[in-house]
Amino acid sequence: MTKTILRALAGETQDVPPIWMMRQAGRYLPEYRATREKAGDFLSLCYNPELASEVTLQPIRRYGFDGAILFADILLLPQALGADLWFVTGEGPRLSTVTTEADFEKLKPVHAIDETLSPIYETVKILSRELPAETTLIGFAGAPWTVATYMIAGKGTPDQGPAHALKDENRALFEQLLGKITEGTIEYLSRQIEAGAEVVKIFDSWAGSLQGDDFQRYAVEPARIIIEALKRRHPDVPVIAFPRGAAERFKGFHAATGATCVALDDGVTPDWAAEHVQVSGCVQGNLKSSHMVTGGEELVAETRAIVEAFSGGPHIFNLGHGITPDADPDNVSRMIEAIRG
Repeated sequence: MTKTILRALAGETQDVPPIWMMRQAGRYLPEYRATREKAGDFLSLCYNPELASEVTLQPIRRYGFDGAILFADILLLPQALGADLWFVTGEGPRLSTVTTEADFEKLKPVHAIDETLSPIYETVKILSRELPAETTLIGFAGAPWTVATYMIAGKGTPDQGPAHALKDENRALFEQLLGKITEGTIEYLSRQIEAGAEVVKIFDSWAGSLQGDDFQRYAVEPARIIIEALKRRHPDVPVIAFPRGAAERFKGFHAATGATCVALDDGVTPDWAAEHVQVSGCVQGNLKSSHMVTGGEELVAETRAIVEAFSGGPHIFNLGHGITPDADPDNVSRMIEAIRG
């Protein structure tokens, strides 16, 4: 096994950790902005296999990352399930909402998602041919809770309030929706793997807003169901889970879900995570995204401190969240130099 990300996911401790970044194909790169303009709009870019594979490859050509993550969006699955999806410039995604039984009944059956998502699988096939031999191809999907928050509110919200309200007022409907998303996510990730994804990642961006037993029921349990199903179908494919905002609940997440690797945000210190999370398996993370904007000696020092903290076990270097549009591409080079130097 020569791919360094796969070696880390197999439990190997490496002198130099493999590197990739969340949202590494994105608006901070001038070549991405040019390709997006060519596509016309964000969704057209996602559904154009040639252009989506091009923007996936751009950061690999520029930086030589060890992993390439499929260019897509977590809201393509709800669209494939029948939700209307559009993007408002400067404001982000908008969806038709699911807040009543009648709304839920309008959704398509899970087996119908491939009608919409087949271009995404084609992108994966292109990437599996085009990527350098040493680069790991990563597929992904949103976690059920996070996807549900958008489907219920119709947009991103600061506190996921509409989803919490539906959960409290009509738990049966809420759990039906979560179940459908869970089932759809299994199919979606499975098809990505069949198309050539070597690793898949489950993004639970809003896991941190789940409190008490709800974290177990709606962050841990859906992840466990998805991972268990994927491992039955594709036993050799690793799964990275990212319960952002989990804080002390990162501890035990490997065992509770079966995840091969737990991705960490920057809300926990590397020293704490090495002691409490990395002991259970591979970890990924967790440099603050803001360092990609500010740069300087602090970027270099923090990067080296993270590498040192996780040097006793399997580690994939990444940010604690996605790189932001105002990041300086030169700071990415500085980070990589500090790791591989």
